Amino acid sequence: MDKETIKQQNSMRDVLSRYGMIPNRAGFISCPFHPSDRTASLKIYKDSYYCFGCGASGDIFTFVQNMDNCDFKTAFQILGGTYQKPDFSSRMAIYHHQKQMEMQQKEEQKKKTELQECMSDIDFYRAILDRVKPLSDGWCEAWNRLQLALYHHGFITGL
Repeated sequence: MDKETIKQQNSMRDVLSRYGMIPNRAGFISCPFHPSDRTASLKIYKDSYYCFGCGASGDIFTFVQNMDNCDFKTAFQILGGTYQKPDFSSRMAIYHHQKQMEMQQKEEQKKKTELQECMSDIDFYRAILDRVKPLSDGWCEAWNRLQLALYHHGFITGL
């Protein structure tokens, strides 16, 4: 199980009940992290907690870590998570997938930049074609350059 699945399956109240703590109707309990306080200062929310006395806060994993004085991995396993250290081949597969995604993003960005350049060229030459008298020397020059730009950007073939 992963972290999000465990969070969905275990509410803060479920975790508290494992430690024998039951919040009142308003959702408060006495804070176990500063035992000198006897008032209910720890507010329990659906997926987190906050102590108005000492400022302790967090989610179900942080609560278990603080109660059992353990690291995240142990708290994760206490709450039902399974942890497997990835072997070399799975790490390499992840690495190759990340590199492939990076290359894909770079290629998409390159295509996007080329398309923007092409659109800029088209707009430039179309503006000239609109301003100049049709079939004049300037118009023919702009038309030829527009055709050449479209050819270089791969929109037309066989010039």
